Amino acid sequence: MIDYLIGVDGGGTGTRVRIARRAPGGAVELAQGAGGPSGLGLGIARAWVAVQDAVAQAFAAAGIERPSLDRIAIGLGLAGVHNRQWAKEFEDADPGYAALRLETDAFTTLMGAHGGRPGAIVAIGTGSVGEVLQTDGTRREVGGWGFPAGDEASGGWIGLAAINHIEQVLDGRRAHSAFAADVIDACGGHRAAIQVWLGQATQTAYATLAPLVLKHADDPAARAILTKAGEEAAAIARALDPDGSLPLALCGGLGAALRDWLPAALAARARAPEGDSARGALNMIELHVAA
Repeated sequence: MIDYLIGVDGGGTGTRVRIARRAPGGAVELAQGAGGPSGLGLGIARAWVAVQDAVAQAFAAAGIERPSLDRIAIGLGLAGVHNRQWAKEFEDADPGYAALRLETDAFTTLMGAHGGRPGAIVAIGTGSVGEVLQTDGTRREVGGWGFPAGDEASGGWIGLAAINHIEQVLDGRRAHSAFAADVIDACGGHRAAIQVWLGQATQTAYATLAPLVLKHADDPAARAILTKAGEEAAAIARALDPDGSLPLALCGGLGAALRDWLPAALAARARAPEGDSARGALNMIELHVAA
């Protein structure tokens, strides 16, 4: 007997969870929780620890003693699901939920953004991806190839561009600035420390530099990075819906921040999502167990 539903949004920066109680008229949301990164590229065991910690936090916030897993169905939208080997390993490590559905975080973001109705999303956070649900029920994805080969306009991509800039500044190839100074300080303060930082850096680490680029948006180098990010996000949106006939939502932690850097026509029709990816994952698992 499934009494509770869980929706999970997990990426390279953190994990967000929504829990709900099943009811005859539809699930009733109870509380939310958060945890560390659960993108599959960071490791399957680590992903499950982050998910379980966030679930425990959500039940605690609801004032409910955590039920046994055989009373819970869980829907997850996780970064890294495109790698089918990682996805299978994650599903095989299921600790015992009554039902589980695993999808890409792009799909759950789409489900949350338009309430399951047709539309397109460009999701920009640590990574980036676009997805569209057509009126005939077909769906298609653009981008989402992963860092560093893809994920254009994402926090990781922006951070990588910032690092490349300070490398040139430290070499004397580009002029020094307050923007460069902040990025240099964030990565260790001098060449040797930065090289150590680079040797350990993950996509998540690069993404931590994106707020510095936004902070210094009036700096020519930072502005060039953000302008290019806007162009890349716009290219994703156009590939998803060339006619611009479907609703478009900008999602993810950097979605709203990059709206000002989109071409004007696209920015004018882009809107905030109705719900987040965790809400979309909750919708997804509710439909799954009702089927």
